[in-house]
Amino acid sequence: MVRIYDLKQKEVINIKDGCRFGFICDIEIDEHCGTVISIIVPGPGRVFGMFGRDQEYKIPWENVCQFGDDIILVDVDTRRVLRECDD
Repeated sequence: MVRIYDLKQKEVINIKDGCRFGFICDIEIDEHCGTVISIIVPGPGRVFGMFGRDQEYKIPWENVCQFGDDIILVDVDTRRVLRECDD
């Protein structure tokens, strides 16, 4: 069993290109069946990351490959999972 808090402590890394996305900031859940739809990681920051973010990586749950002690491996096309933030 894994808690959301535990997931937020693991770094997300793409096995396709070695990109280090960062740490999970949110999780999208289907409220009707209670399943995880995607994990959300903050995207690249604006102006050296000092003034917030307007993009995030929304990684579908089916693209999560493996959980390690301190990392989560995913297999995604980085450009396809980078989205504008929903406010």
